[in-house]
Amino acid sequence: MLGSPVGGALTDKFGRKQLILFGLVFSAISTLTFGLVNDLNALYPLMVVVGLLSSVAHPAHDAMIADILPEKQRQEGFGILRVVANLSWIIGPTIGGFIANINFFYLFVIDAVVSCIVAIIIFRVIPETKPEAQAHEEGESLLQTVLGYRVVLKDLAFMAFMVPGRLMMVVYLQMYGTLSVYLRDNHGINPSGYGFLMTTSAITVVIFQFWVSRLIKLRPPFLMMAFGTLFYMIGFALFGVVTAYVLFALNIVIITIGEMIIMPTSQALAANFAPDVMRGRYMAIFGLSWAIPSTVGPGAAGYILDNYNPNLLWFIGGALCALSAIAFYALHLRLGTRPQFAPAKKEGQPLPATSD
Repeated sequence: MLGSPVGGALTDKFGRKQLILFGLVFSAISTLTFGLVNDLNALYPLMVVVGLLSSVAHPAHDAMIADILPEKQRQEGFGILRVVANLSWIIGPTIGGFIANINFFYLFVIDAVVSCIVAIIIFRVIPETKPEAQAHEEGESLLQTVLGYRVVLKDLAFMAFMVPGRLMMVVYLQMYGTLSVYLRDNHGINPSGYGFLMTTSAITVVIFQFWVSRLIKLRPPFLMMAFGTLFYMIGFALFGVVTAYVLFALNIVIITIGEMIIMPTSQALAANFAPDVMRGRYMAIFGLSWAIPSTVGPGAAGYILDNYNPNLLWFIGGALCALSAIAFYALHLRLGTRPQFAPAKKEGQPLPATSD
């Protein structure tokens, strides 16, 4: 959880490119180190270091995308990244399994080499995208940059956007842990069956994300957040009702439709809230949308599964998503008229004025 806020401040102070390069080099070194360490006791401090620093570069990635793309194209840009990530999720395990059959250590070596190659490409090809600082910001110390998080936390509109997003994310992340346990213990679904469900989700994103991104960019973003959250509500609540495997797969598709709407829209909204010179810090706070729910969610879900009817978990999840959808609709009514939150226009129509 510490890596993202630290990375956000460093991104705004020193630039996006340097943080991304650091992240890639650190990934190469840490991955290779994992492959070389055979002592379990040595892994503990290594895991602490990696846990603290692995997310340092994440705000820089998001900030660079937001720097490069105009406001009305950011949903599509973040959608493209999701397609690439899901393609990697589909292809990566197959390649990894093939390499592991030859020599498991080669996995770590190839991972480190790929990270270094990408770092070289970014160093040689990608320019720095950090916006020009204003006169009063050029001499700002690193401490002052860190203290700038007070501005982010005092942005009540942004924090109001964060609250239903974190509530919804607590439910969404149950798909990547709790769901596998629930399906195994209550419906006899083995790990390979759960893996197929996750592959179904990834394939759905790869096939339909471009089309979905083109549709949603033409519609009010907060309204799309509410609409996508309704898909979460339906998909997760139905896990407490259905018992057939094919219906589990249908639930995953329903959730994935919501995911294709919510993920690029929420990233674009977070970027559009931010002033240019504070984009790294805003994206860092937004990045905690994963860290906090992933810390709280599994424990809460485990408690419910152990002490109550397991189906209750999914009904509670559906209710939380319903509350989030209502909150996003309220934000649409309150903030939807701001220029930076206006939907894109169809080709041939003038774009609305932009404002940070």
